[in-house]
Amino acid sequence: MGIRDKPIAPASPWQNCFAERLIGSIRRECLDHIIVLDEEHLRRILKNYADYYNGVRTHRSLNKDAPVSRQVQRSGVINSRAILGGLHRQYVRI
Repeated sequence: MGIRDKPIAPASPWQNCFAERLIGSIRRECLDHIIVLDEEHLRRILKNYADYYNGVRTHRSLNKDAPVSRQVQRSGVINSRAILGGLHRQYVRI
């Protein structure tokens, strides 16, 4: 496929813009609003955020779709579901 790795310099976060963008999103959208109690709690929060980020959250680069694509629901009653204790919401039609 012609894919090659490109090592970055140690302690140079500006060279890895994709990782920095993701870390910034995790901090801004999740960790800045939640008090983490211990390591297990942090892992649970990050797992729930990863599920939200990949399955529900819209991404402008994907034409407002999620990385795990979902079917468009055109009719039905709109229902909301709390994610991460109400920090984010998912709206679906049932």
